Amino acid sequence: MIKVMLVDDHTVLRDGLNTIISQEQDMEVIGEATNGRELLRNLSTIKPDVIVMDINMPEQSGIELTSIIKKKYTKIKVLILTMFKHDEYFLSAIKEGADGYLLKDSPSELVVDAIRTIAKGESVIHPSMTKKLLSFHQKDRKPEENQLTDREREVLLCLVEGLTNKEIAKKLYISETTVKIHVSKIFKKLEVKSRSQAIIYAVQNKLVPLP
Repeated sequence: MIKVMLVDDHTVLRDGLNTIISQEQDMEVIGEATNGRELLRNLSTIKPDVIVMDINMPEQSGIELTSIIKKKYTKIKVLILTMFKHDEYFLSAIKEGADGYLLKDSPSELVVDAIRTIAKGESVIHPSMTKKLLSFHQKDRKPEENQLTDREREVLLCLVEGLTNKEIAKKLYISETTVKIHVSKIFKKLEVKSRSQAIIYAVQNKLVPLP
C-alpha cells in the first residue's frame, strides 16, 4: 500500500485528491497539511511514501520544503503538483530533489499514475515541461560526462524519452537489474540524485541526441 500525504493550502484541492486517491486499492492518504510547519510537524510522527505538494504555500514554498525533506527524509518521494509553468520553478524543484512535477490541470488518472511511478523510484515530468527542456542553455560540462559508456548513453537517452526501467530493459534486451545498475552509475558520474535531474542535465548539456 502506497502511503500518501497531501500538502496544499486549498481545502477543495486536498479534498478532491483525497477522494480520487481513496478510490485506488493500492494507495491511501495518511495525512494532510496546509503549510510547511504543519507538514514538518506531521513528519515527526508519520512517514508517507509519497508527498503530493503545491509550490505556493504560506510560510515556506514547496521548493524549500522539498529541499528539507530530501535532506532529512531521504526515502520520501515528492511530487510537485502546481499551477506554475515557469521554468525557474520547475528547474528549482527538480534541482532540490523533487521526483515529479505535474500541473494542476493534469487529468486525475495522470496524477494517480505519477504517484505509483514515483513510489517505485522513477520520475514523472508534465509533458509541457519536458518540451521546455529543449530550450535550456548548455552548461559547462564536467569531466565525468566523458566517462559514460555507450550503453550508459543508451540508457540515458531512454530516461530522456521517459521510459520506465521495464521498458528500457525490453528496448535494450537487458534485465531490469542491469538497467538499475546502469542508472546508478549514470547518477554517480553526472553527480545527480534522481532521474529528473539526470534528464535535465542530459538535455542541458546535449549528452544525448534529441529530435
